[in-house]
Amino acid sequence: MTDRELDAAGISDPALRAAYRHCRALNARHGKTYFLATRLLPIERRPAVHALYGFARWADDIVDSLDPGAGPELRVRALTRLQEELEQGLRQGGGEPVVRALADTARRYAIDHTHFRDFMTAMRSDLVVTAYPTYADLRGYMHGSAAVIGLEMLPVLGTVVEREEAAPYAAALGVAFQLSNFLRDVGEDLDRGRVYLPADLLAGHGVDRELLSWSRATGRPDGRITAALREFEALTRGVYRAAMPGVDLLDPVARPCIRTAAVLYGGILDAVARDGYTVLHRRSVVPRRRRAVVAADGLVRVAAARLRARTVAGHRPNPAARPLPAAAASDAPMAPPTDAPSPTAAVRSTEEVA
Repeated sequence: MTDRELDAAGISDPALRAAYRHCRALNARHGKTYFLATRLLPIERRPAVHALYGFARWADDIVDSLDPGAGPELRVRALTRLQEELEQGLRQGGGEPVVRALADTARRYAIDHTHFRDFMTAMRSDLVVTAYPTYADLRGYMHGSAAVIGLEMLPVLGTVVEREEAAPYAAALGVAFQLSNFLRDVGEDLDRGRVYLPADLLAGHGVDRELLSWSRATGRPDGRITAALREFEALTRGVYRAAMPGVDLLDPVARPCIRTAAVLYGGILDAVARDGYTVLHRRSVVPRRRRAVVAADGLVRVAAARLRARTVAGHRPNPAARPLPAAAASDAPMAPPTDAPSPTAAVRSTEEVA
């Protein structure tokens, strides 16, 4: 976390500043797509996003650790401790750095504590649930693992409508992001003993866990698996289409961040298709050049949104910046805001989409 971000957010307590910096480091290391998109937010809102992601990453790491010594009982105890720290932190503050920052963000933005509890419920289910019979079953799990992340973000992003109107779209976009990761990570999740693709979708193409395991172990493709993955990709694209109208309901200065994240996460689907749906054998990544193009577009949108916001607020626009017609705002050149990364620097800090 940079001092400028913390100062802009009004975070002065040294221990709290250290906690937010810890969350930012987790985001930069693990959530590379999220990290890149977050840098397009107004500077004072970035610490809150890092806190929300840092907590989610902390819990997810407990669940997904492949350390042979971290058996189920140890993971259950670790999640229980985290839940206890979460409850205490939300009541009184303090605790682990990620909990300290999360509790402070929840207080500053009046985030519903139920979202954090639903998330922890989903994390605990990952320790015992290894498959989902139907997409409806999977959606039940993703309410806590993904939809609530979008709902937590809404107060930070801000909306131009009542929050309740934007909430379904925010939840859907969180689900779309996770579905993209599920498709990309089929092989890795199988190694952990989990299959997130619905069993009925797989069965419709003659695929089961045994066939997936055989393909993973032998490195050999199978047309039935490819067909199932293609259907799951189409399902995921449908969720994106349902979610994207919600971007226009957000605070205009927050829209470039979320639009950029959606394009990058959606790019995972493109990468999987480009690689021939070989996710059981290799990890598909969004090409560096594509990320640079998306980052550049996001910077242009940020500059345009901030210029419009200053104009609406009655401030005199920067004379060096050319006002843009609304229809051309996404295409015309404009100097990026000084607190946003250059496309090259931003992409250099995100070596792969995750």
